[in-house]
Amino acid sequence: MPGIDECLLEVMRLPGARGAAVVDWTSGLALGTIGESPNGDHEATAAETAEVARMAAEQPAFALEATGPSTALPEKAVAGAPPPVEDVIVTTRAGYHILRFVETAFDSSVFVHLWLDRAEGNLALARIRLGETAERLVLA
Repeated sequence: MPGIDECLLEVMRLPGARGAAVVDWTSGLALGTIGESPNGDHEATAAETAEVARMAAEQPAFALEATGPSTALPEKAVAGAPPPVEDVIVTTRAGYHILRFVETAFDSSVFVHLWLDRAEGNLALARIRLGETAERLVLA
């Protein structure tokens, strides 16, 4: 099972990958980075993407689960439970930003951020591979 560095190397093998990071979305700290950063500063990018991840993960509207003809609001989130969101995709004119949440045994407060070039990358393939990589990621 890959650690952070191996995970980032694997993600950067995707066609069109420009940069990647493993980020703690509660603190905004980058646990590991590789490649380029959209704004030239990996730490600033980690903090900015953590804000987006936090907003998505904590919104009750995204926590709705289809339960047949009606939907119900979930009970209050349990501490340490994984966020209800699998990933967040932000598209820009030049690229894609995929934030993939990682389920962990302790608090599930980590995500992998992949910056993908729009002309060279394949969003569907990147999303699938990022999900596979995130499932195997081991955080020590």
